[in-house]
Order: sequence, then C-alpha cells, then structure tokens
Amino acid sequence: MKVLCIGNSFSEDATAYLQKVANGELYVRNLAIGGCSLERHYNNIVGNLSDYGYEIDGESIRISSIEEALKENDWDFISVQQVSHYSGIIDTYEPFLGEIVKYLRENCPSAKLVLHRTWAYDDLSDHEGFANYGRDRKKMYNAIVDTTNKVAEKYGFDIIPCGDAIELARDLDEFKAGAPLSLNRDGFHLSFDYGRYLAALVMYRFFTGKSAQSVGFEPIGTDSDINKKLKETADRTFDLIP
Repeated sequence: MKVLCIGNSFSEDATAYLQKVANGELYVRNLAIGGCSLERHYNNIVGNLSDYGYEIDGESIRISSIEEALKENDWDFISVQQVSHYSGIIDTYEPFLGEIVKYLRENCPSAKLVLHRTWAYDDLSDHEGFANYGRDRKKMYNAIVDTTNKVAEKYGFDIIPCGDAIELARDLDEFKAGAPLSLNRDGFHLSFDYGRYLAALVMYRFFTGKSAQSVGFEPIGTDSDINKKLKETADRTFDLIP
C-alpha cells in the first residue's frame, strides 16, 4: 500500500517511524516544507515549484515538486493537512484546499484523499501561533476537531486522528503536564521517541485497519511498558472517534 503525505514538519513527525511500524506493509513518502500552509502548497502547485524535501522515514533524499512526486508512483492514499497554527481556523482553508483537491483528483484519480488531523500545542508552548487560540491547549484542540470535521464532510475525507491520540495520551500519568516525559520536544513538534511513535501507530491503524497492539517495532531507548500504553491509546482513539 503506497502512501504520499503532503505537509510539513508535522507530517514528518507522523511518518518518521511509520514504515518501521508497518514492517513492510506500507510504502510511505512525505513531501515537507517546514511551516508550509495550504496556501503555499497551492502556490507551489501553480508554479510547479520544487521546494519540497522528498522524505523517507523523516529524512529528505532529494528536492521535489508535487507534480514530480505524484508521478513517482501509483499512490493508493494521499494525505493533506493545514499548517498547525491555522489548523483550527476554517477561513484559512479556502480557496486553497479546494484547488489542491481538484488538482490531486485530476492528476492522481486512483488515490484516495485523506485529511491528517494535527495536534494542539503543549500547554507551555511558546509558538507564536498559539496566540490564535488564547494559548489554551484544549481550545486549540477543540477548534482543530471542529474545523477538520467540517472540512472532511465537505470533501468526503476520512480523518487520520493523530491529534486525537496525542490529546488522549496527555492524560496518561507519564505525559501529564509537569511529568518528566513529554509528547513534544519543543512545545509543538512531537518528541523523537514517544510522540512520533504514537503518531506512527495511529497512521498504521488508519491505513491498515490492524490493531496497533500487533506492532513489534519500538524506538531505541523507549520503555516497553509505556509503548504498550501508547498502543492501547492508538487503538482507543479509533473507538472514540466516529
């Protein structure tokens, strides 16, 4: 199963471990520009700009355009997303997403388009875009859920619920505010260990339909007991999200 993600550092976080987690079941590539919005993706399509890192396992192997990446393979899925600080602001999606969807469906008609729901920032994040949500994590999360639900309904997208899983995992004792561990490495990107791992587990469950608890891979240096909780959280996310 071949998956192409069009995004930024957040799609990089979500896919960095995905092929290892999938153990050969998924072929995953990510197109990333740090902080890239839907508006910029649209402008890159119009200009056919080769501004993207074409990534395998979170590492860029070359520079690419969207057009070039679409021709690279017969993609089964293509995911899209808004830049994190605008993800919960509906007015930032159009007309750009509509034009992107039209372009992707015309140029890769066999691919199923899906929406990557990103996560709210950490409570103490100093990201300037956090001000869009009053620097309130729950407010940001709820805005992202509301907005992405509306977008998904409009375009017939299924949602990859990475943001929901991260929010659920923040209630685990290991990741509560003030705990020694965090799912974020800088207040908004995912931590290189548990944060990225949980996102990959969610992606795996979404694309394969298989339980995250069937996954054997664990990132080096992580605790198996914590990883077990993250696998359970990934599965529980799909039980809670319609």
